Amino acid sequence: MNAKVAKFLLCKVLGWKMLLVEPPREEKCVVLGVPHTCIADFFIFFLYTRAMGDRMNVFVKKEFFKWPLGPILKSLGAIPVNRAHGAGILKEYIRIFKEKEHIHLALSPEGTRKPVAHWKLGFHAIAHESGVPVYLGHFEWARKEISYGPRFEVSDDAEADLRKIQSYYKSFNPQGKHPDRVAYLK
Repeated sequence: MNAKVAKFLLCKVLGWKMLLVEPPREEKCVVLGVPHTCIADFFIFFLYTRAMGDRMNVFVKKEFFKWPLGPILKSLGAIPVNRAHGAGILKEYIRIFKEKEHIHLALSPEGTRKPVAHWKLGFHAIAHESGVPVYLGHFEWARKEISYGPRFEVSDDAEADLRKIQSYYKSFNPQGKHPDRVAYLK
């Protein structure tokens, strides 16, 4: 899908506003999608990144890559991962991330679309281990605004970084499609 078609669909058909119209310049980065409350977030962010000429990637369980869904997922930027490794999944994510020449990895720090009390720090570990920045992207369903958000350099202190990142989101309290699933920002 080319940028003009994606922008037309996102802005004209669906009524979203793009707040930042330039993708990250780095070959590799992690982009947070907050708040992640429904599967539609993926499609909105997909259109947003394509509208700017970017190609976003996401990790998806390898079991979904069987025909006919596999080729479709790959065309959307999905990368198959083996989630059977349990505790080793983060190492798998970091390995894959480091192997890619170009990867703008979209992650949900919530780790699920259900309400959670605490964010997972996998995004921080991937960024820290790979020496890449994190972009504080958001979906604002109430105003239909979407953005990559500001660039954030992670430090050695994941908990302190998480407090700063959550403080940023709390400052404008983005509303998810299902606001009742956004427990961590309250």
